[in-house]
Amino acid sequence: MPDLFDDLAGPTDADRDRASTERRAAARELPKRFYKEASVTAGEGGFAVQLDGRPVRTPARRTLFLPTEALAAAVAKEWADQGLYVDPGTMHLTRLANSAIDGVADQTDAVADDVAKYAGSDLLFYRADGPERLVERQTELWDPIVAWGEQRFGVRLRLAEGVMPVEQDAAVLAAVRNAVPRDPFVLSGLHAMTTLMGSVLLAFAVLERRIGLDEAWTAAHVDEDWNIELWGEDEEAAERRAYRRAEFAAAASLAGL
Repeated sequence: MPDLFDDLAGPTDADRDRASTERRAAARELPKRFYKEASVTAGEGGFAVQLDGRPVRTPARRTLFLPTEALAAAVAKEWADQGLYVDPGTMHLTRLANSAIDGVADQTDAVADDVAKYAGSDLLFYRADGPERLVERQTELWDPIVAWGEQRFGVRLRLAEGVMPVEQDAAVLAAVRNAVPRDPFVLSGLHAMTTLMGSVLLAFAVLERRIGLDEAWTAAHVDEDWNIELWGEDEEAAERRAYRRAEFAAAASLAGL
């Protein structure tokens, strides 16, 4: 089968600005659907996704094995849901699974380090100094997660007002780094959630079921939602956010949630 996720490496910012598959197809020459059925089969490496009985392969030509049948079924559904064209930009879970297999599995230390570095500049550490309603909203949504993070990792976290950087103790990054899971699928999901929200505390809180996906996503967008309330939201920004929310849900699924 064609290496769609290699030749079409994934959506750029420009791609995310286009809502319809037809426009993406015209802009990026997406291939037409070349299979009839997507299915799941069990194997020694886990659960494989097949297209018309042939295994899906990653861009590195590895078989796309998933650790659970439910996760494999979700990936197969992405393939089954494609229309006239096959658009990787709509297949969040497949792309993240490819990344877990081809990239993260061979670079777990580097990816774990990248996750842990967010503990030095987490979104929740930086608070507005006004207006009062925004400060109250941040306090309401963020303080419980910060308190949970201090207890979870056994550290003291420093907060700051404004944009001036605040330096955390080295023990903070070390504690978070030690807690990062090694399973490549869980790690891939945690990494994606962390980068999408700008917060490793929120990502861990989701991973460990301290909060739900919707609660975490709302907490990660307090400032953005405040600006939307004041100035409104344009269509392209709404499409970008919807795309990222779908990516976030896929990352949570990959992590086993």
